[in-house]
Amino acid sequence: MLLLRLSFLCTACALSLTAWAASSAFAQQSFPTEVEAALARAKVPRDSVTMLVADADGVRPPRLAWRSQVQVNPASIMKLVTTYAALDLLGPAYSWSTPVYVDGTVNNGVLNGNLYIKGQGDPKLVLERAWLLLRRVQGLGITTVSGDIVLDRSAFENTAENDPGAFDGEPLRPYNASPDALLVNFKSVNMTFTPERGGQQARVSYEPPLASVSTQPTVALSPGECGDWRTAIKPDFSDPNRIRFTGALPAACGEKSWAVAYADPRTYGLRAIGGLWGEMGGRVGGQMREGRVPAGLRPAFEFGSPPLAEVVRDINKYSNNVMAQQVFLTIGLTQKNRGSFEASRSALGQWWRDRIGTGEAPPVFDNGSGLSRDERISAAALGKMLQVAWRSPVMPELVSSLPATGVDGTLRKRALRSGGAAHLKTGSLRDSAGVAGYVHGASGRRYVLVAIANGENAGAARAAFDALVDWASQDN
Repeated sequence: MLLLRLSFLCTACALSLTAWAASSAFAQQSFPTEVEAALARAKVPRDSVTMLVADADGVRPPRLAWRSQVQVNPASIMKLVTTYAALDLLGPAYSWSTPVYVDGTVNNGVLNGNLYIKGQGDPKLVLERAWLLLRRVQGLGITTVSGDIVLDRSAFENTAENDPGAFDGEPLRPYNASPDALLVNFKSVNMTFTPERGGQQARVSYEPPLASVSTQPTVALSPGECGDWRTAIKPDFSDPNRIRFTGALPAACGEKSWAVAYADPRTYGLRAIGGLWGEMGGRVGGQMREGRVPAGLRPAFEFGSPPLAEVVRDINKYSNNVMAQQVFLTIGLTQKNRGSFEASRSALGQWWRDRIGTGEAPPVFDNGSGLSRDERISAAALGKMLQVAWRSPVMPELVSSLPATGVDGTLRKRALRSGGAAHLKTGSLRDSAGVAGYVHGASGRRYVLVAIANGENAGAARAAFDALVDWASQDN
C-alpha cells in the first residue's frame, strides 16, 4: 500500500512538473497586479525574469509559471542546491575533523619534533575554535615545539589562491576568500577602532594576531561627521607584512569595526596559527611551514567541527560564499575521494540525476556558492528540487536554515506587507537577483517559490519579487 501511495505521489509530481511549461505558455501568462506594477515601475522587462509558484507537495498545477524552463544565473540561490545535497548525502549530523599529529616525544613542556595540523575542509574553523584547537595542543603538555609547526592543506586540490578582486573588483571583501582544506577564520582580519576618551587618537586592535605582520597600534582622530570613515583613515594593505593608515578617523564615529581579507591569503593560515600560538605563550624552535603529515603517523587527537546543520544555517542565513564552497568540495571529497571542483561537479551531477531526476534540464555547477558567472539553473528544476526536499527527512533542517522574511539573515529588513511568512534564500550579483524557497500560505498550504531576474537592471526587480511572495502567501 505504501509503495502504491509513493508511486502515485511521484506520478502526480511528474505530471505537475510537466504541466509547468504548458501553463506558462497559456493561462499563467498574466502576472499578479502588484507584481506587474512593480516590474513596470522598476523598468524590468518581463523577459528578464523567471517566476514559479507551485504547491510544495507537487500534486497540483502551479499557481504561476513564467519562463520556468529557461536556465538563468541564480547567484547565491545556488547555495540551496549545495546545502540540500550535502544534507541529503552526508546527513545533518555530519561533522569535519581536523587531526593533530605529534611527531616526537614530549618532555618538560617541549615537543622534541614537529607538530602537524591537517585540514580536511572544516568551514567554521573561526578564531575562537582555532584557539580551542591550540589549547588542546597545550593540554598535551606542549608549550614549546622544538621543530616546526606544519600545516597540511593537501585534502583540497587545485584551490590555489586566485586574484581576490578578479570577480568583482573587491579584493578586501572576505566573501571573495578562496576555499582551503585548512580554512582559518575565513582568511580575514577584524580591526576594531576605539577612540580614547578626550584623546587625539583611536586604539586599533587586530584579531587574530598575525605572526610577522607589523600592525599600526593607533590612528589619529579628526573633527567632522563620520561619513565614509573607511576611506578617511586611508588604509594601506598592499604589503602583507604591514598594515597601516595614513588618514584619520572622524571622532564622531565612535567605536568601529572592519573585517578585511588579508593581502596574502596563501600565508594567512601560517600567520594566524603562529600568531595565536605566540599569544598563548607557545614557542616554535623551527618554523611555521606547509607540508604533509608523514605516512603512518597517528593523530594525537581530532578536533571536531559543529554539525553540518549548523554550518548550513550559517551559509544560507548569511549567504557565506567560502563556507558554501567548502561544503561543495567536501561533497567531492566524500563521494569521489577527491577534494576538487571537478570531482564535486561530478558528484553533484550524479546526485541530481539520482535524487531529483532527469525531467528538467540539470543545473550547471561551478563552485556551488553562486559567486560565479557560469552557474545556471531553471526555475522548473529548482522548484522540483524544493518539492523533493519538502518531502525529505532533512526538510526541517533545510527550511530552518533559510532567512525568514522580516526576521533574520539577509531578509531581516524585508517583511511581507501582508504579514505573511516565508523562508527564502536570496541571491544578488551585478546582473542577477532573486529569491527562492518556501512560502507559508494563509490557507495552511505551503508553496515553493522561485523568482530570478537576469540583466543590467536585475536588482530593481526585488520589489516585484517581494510583491510575488506577498501574493503567494495570500491564498485563501
